[in-house]
Amino acid sequence: MAAILLATAACTDDGAGPAQPSAVPSPPAVSTEDRLVFGMGEPRVLDPALAADAESLRITRQVLETLVRAEPGGARTGPGLAEEFRVDATGTVWTFRLKQGVTFHDGTAFDAAAVCANFGRWYRFDGALQAGDLSAYWQTVFGGFAKNRSSRLPASLFKSCTARDAGTAEIALTRPSSRFPAAFALPSFAISSPAALRKYAADKLTGEGYPAYGSNPVGTGPYRFVSWDRKARLVKLEAYEGYHGAKAKVKELHFQVVEAAVRKQALLDGKIDGYDLVAPADQQELAGLGYHVLPRPAFNTLYLGINQSGNPALAKPEVRQAIAYAVNRQRLVSEAFPAGAKPALNFHPDTLPGWNPDVAAYAYDPAKARELLAAAGLASGLRLRFHYPQGVTRAYMPSPKQIFELIAGDLRAVGIEVTGTELPWTPEYLHAVTRGKAHDLHLFGAVGNYGEAYDFLGPLFAQRQDEFGFTDTGLFEQFKQVEKTGEPDARVPQYQRLNARLLELLPALPLVHGPDVLVFDKNLIGVVPSPLTDEDFAAAIFT
Repeated sequence: MAAILLATAACTDDGAGPAQPSAVPSPPAVSTEDRLVFGMGEPRVLDPALAADAESLRITRQVLETLVRAEPGGARTGPGLAEEFRVDATGTVWTFRLKQGVTFHDGTAFDAAAVCANFGRWYRFDGALQAGDLSAYWQTVFGGFAKNRSSRLPASLFKSCTARDAGTAEIALTRPSSRFPAAFALPSFAISSPAALRKYAADKLTGEGYPAYGSNPVGTGPYRFVSWDRKARLVKLEAYEGYHGAKAKVKELHFQVVEAAVRKQALLDGKIDGYDLVAPADQQELAGLGYHVLPRPAFNTLYLGINQSGNPALAKPEVRQAIAYAVNRQRLVSEAFPAGAKPALNFHPDTLPGWNPDVAAYAYDPAKARELLAAAGLASGLRLRFHYPQGVTRAYMPSPKQIFELIAGDLRAVGIEVTGTELPWTPEYLHAVTRGKAHDLHLFGAVGNYGEAYDFLGPLFAQRQDEFGFTDTGLFEQFKQVEKTGEPDARVPQYQRLNARLLELLPALPLVHGPDVLVFDKNLIGVVPSPLTDEDFAAAIFT
């Protein structure tokens, strides 16, 4: 997917040959303003190792950096603090050649010893730091710790980190894993100054619930931390003059907590310079007023879950295929989603390696749907219970009731009578669709955390889930094989086969990839929307 640009070249085709792009003026080298204020929700903690919420990590991404990172505007993994990285033939040892001459904001040197100090710290988390809400991403990626304090924690995937020399760090795993190298780009694995970790007792919980380092992050990023005024709900950063890359053009970067309902007015009043998760109803208005309305490349998938355990009819492949042919996904995109949404062909976006264009597409075909129902002995019709959530909005599901009504109408048109049940998102809806047999169809979504197809597919389909109520040992074995494939290129054909098989089995139907949207002031340019919310504010400039 192409990166969204603030200024695009206009082209025409008059038959006289390739059109020439119009001239686009270069942005100024110096910003006309010294402060950028971004409106957002409440952050929890500024130690990324202990943060799982997007608002905290939005801030820490500007202050701390990871060994590898996603390409600007995309999800593919490239160099970060490591100039080069590779895996050995066993798929278990990752070697990182580090950038030279990099310093932390406290003046100490970044080197392989610092890398290993961070990985060793996370691996040795103990006591309360092993709680799922404190070390969520470590547990998601690496599993357990050096000494697990709960029998529910698995053995750790992490084995060791070795500083071969100042510029070479070697991370060993207990087995190959499909999570890497992309998972190394997660902001929770950003490298902190070991001196600051010691100074602020990073592993000692305080009365506020987090260690002192959670309010005093020190990294190598383009901005350094200045202050966090909890009463004013304001985090201040300033450009780090010793930064090893392109220095930030705006001197001060402020993250101001602003309630979602009043962010648009705060932008119009000039109190903030931007915010994200712009309501669909506000996007056209703000664009018309000259604000830069920027969709992020969609990195999620709305799907229609099909529960095979609750209704015998849904265990028939013909019936699931009929449902797939009955749903008009293009109309969902056109009527229920903002600009930038697209119909989903696989369960993950096409920005990830392994996306397969040759899967069963199930183009909208009501006649085919009726034919398949007749072949399944259901020419007289079928009744299904359809659950959808209340009181929730997601980029992949901006209006659950509208989406339900559109799909229900499509199904009724082919002879499938639908009874809708609307439930509050938590806990009623989540419990109903993931634990029981009280429904036949439901709406849900997958959101990617890092640039690897397994992050979308594995949690949904690698083993039996009550959400779908189906078992396919051959499919589950395919997932086991890809999960233990350490070489990234070797995983691509495996994902393509998995995507094809999933669209044959249809435990669910992928529907739409839906973008969320950023907006910036009329004279603010340079920020490239990221599907991973990994926007680089150091590139921002006021014209």
